[in-house]
Amino acid sequence: MWGEKKAPVVAESDQKSWKLLEKTLLASVHEQRRSRRWGIFFKLLTFVYLFGALAMFSPLFDAKKSGMSGTSHTALVEVRGMIADKEAASADNIVGSLRAAFEDTGTKAVILRINSPGGSPVQSGYIYDEIRRLRAEYPDTKVYAVISDLGASGAYYIASAADEIYADKASLVGSIGVTAAGFGFVGVMEKLGVDRRVYTSGEHKAFLDPFQPQKEDEALFWKSVLETTHRQFIDSVKKGRGDRLKDAEHPELFSGLVWSGEQALELGLVDALGSTSYVAREVIGVKEMVDFTVQESPLDRFAKRFGAGVAENLALWMGFQGPSLR
Repeated sequence: MWGEKKAPVVAESDQKSWKLLEKTLLASVHEQRRSRRWGIFFKLLTFVYLFGALAMFSPLFDAKKSGMSGTSHTALVEVRGMIADKEAASADNIVGSLRAAFEDTGTKAVILRINSPGGSPVQSGYIYDEIRRLRAEYPDTKVYAVISDLGASGAYYIASAADEIYADKASLVGSIGVTAAGFGFVGVMEKLGVDRRVYTSGEHKAFLDPFQPQKEDEALFWKSVLETTHRQFIDSVKKGRGDRLKDAEHPELFSGLVWSGEQALELGLVDALGSTSYVAREVIGVKEMVDFTVQESPLDRFAKRFGAGVAENLALWMGFQGPSLR
């Protein structure tokens, strides 16, 4: 009829083109779905792998520290690096390792392997006290401190709590003293024309402010604080070493000087020369060693590297750093 509209006739070649395009689109969709599934699979696989790696390196999964070590062994605890809170050689870590070592029924004796320049007198004191407590609680389990490269200041403080101290002839031992460091920026402030304004509610509240002139009476007071800490350090060493110190009144013994292992032996700061394996094999008589040292997990190291501690340390170094046994 004249008024009707006829459907357009699609050429056979056009129909084939549309079908080909449709197949291509469908294939693309299927490929995207397949890729998405494989992507999810590999992400899950990566997560499982990382979780497994963290579990393997975590102290929580270390059978050696769970009292399941079985046979008789020499327990090893490392004191490595700076002795400070939140560091590997913190009191929490060392004390926890020591307790696990003493509580293990297979432990014949404990070796503290030391390679440290010292650090916080508080952290060192905590460890010193715990060693003496554990020695009293487990009188049949001896503690041997073995100094490798360096056992200075707070590290020697800890070592003096042991039953015996060993070192290499070239080890550096001693440095029985206390130090506190800071900076003074008064001259720089004057040159820059900067006026420092501090408001306090105590006369000496800002006595360690590096942007203000140092006062003689405050410097004397701070020196008395350091001398008190030094006396505590000396008393602990004398208590730990006792009559083994050849000359406790030696004018330079507690002056902060550091000695070689050979010199330290002559002074009575160490008992003999020898390595960790030597002590385990020849002194303890059990060469098999089990490491009870707390190991940092990768997450701990990551958090420490990128954590807020950076700002805290920067503030301390710009102004004042507390007493350190060095």
